[in-house]
Amino acid sequence: MKDVAAAAGVSLGTVSNVMNRPEMVATATRERVERAMADLGFVRNESARQLRAGTSRTLAYVMLDGSNPFFHDVAQGIELAAEDAELSLFICNSNGRAAREEMHLDRLLQQRVQGILITPVDPDSAFLGEVSRRGIPVVVVDRVRDSGFCSVAVDDVYGGRIAVEHLIENGHTRVAFAGGPESIGQVRERLQGARQVWADSGLPPDDLVFLPTDGMTVADGREAGERLAGLPARRRPTAAFCANDLVALGLLQQAIGSGRRVPEDLAIVGFDDIEFAAAAAVPLTSVRQPRQELGRAAAHLVLDEATNPAHVHEQAIFTPELIARASSAAH
Repeated sequence: MKDVAAAAGVSLGTVSNVMNRPEMVATATRERVERAMADLGFVRNESARQLRAGTSRTLAYVMLDGSNPFFHDVAQGIELAAEDAELSLFICNSNGRAAREEMHLDRLLQQRVQGILITPVDPDSAFLGEVSRRGIPVVVVDRVRDSGFCSVAVDDVYGGRIAVEHLIENGHTRVAFAGGPESIGQVRERLQGARQVWADSGLPPDDLVFLPTDGMTVADGREAGERLAGLPARRRPTAAFCANDLVALGLLQQAIGSGRRVPEDLAIVGFDDIEFAAAAAVPLTSVRQPRQELGRAAAHLVLDEATNPAHVHEQAIFTPELIARASSAAH
């Protein structure tokens, strides 16, 4: 900064103002300082600035599964809000592993990020509480943590209800639920909603068949499709509600590959309404989550907690909607 000041013929304070409060510097002077910076190849020492300020000009999002487009859409919403606040965004992927998640959180603490948004492996993780106690605001995304944190999520029970209600209205009386594991809160709640509307319709409980999977990938969907096809004809569901779109796309692949017609032989409903859902060989009916809106809302909450002394923790719940397409046409 001293070199820049000397080259531009200004004081050190003027250089500081150009970098931090440019509106306070006359246009001609600011341009002279900026030319000197360019000529000297000057780059500000952000690490030193962080030490003085105690925080950085970055947010971070720790996503659960980097292979799922849903989380990238959420991240895009966060990034748009960060851009509005003139902040940058770090994106980390825990890949569903608690140890990797803790490693990311520990390093983000060292980076003094302004706030952390996270879709956690376990929303009740004690380590999340430790991060918050160290003074970094944390917002839980696509999960709910009961106290001490802001969170942003959708009503997954309602989503499960409208998905299966749609299939019942189309005449299906034997339906499979494919997805897992049940340790994932969204899977439990979407299955809960499906079972609720099934019971409300007076249908036999055994005719809502649960096909648990080890994960939520396309491969898991294909494997679920093979198990569904192997059921006795008299018990085989005529429709499937999948815990997310990746599972639904895998099940769709398996069904078409084995010669079954969709939806004539098997109707399919997914969850999330990722971009690939509408572009599938048979466009996929799906329960749409407002993915970018989830990210934006979470970013606004973490920024408010970081900057507003009167901040009050908030649990924001969005309502999903069913987007009906060719994969679940009338039975």
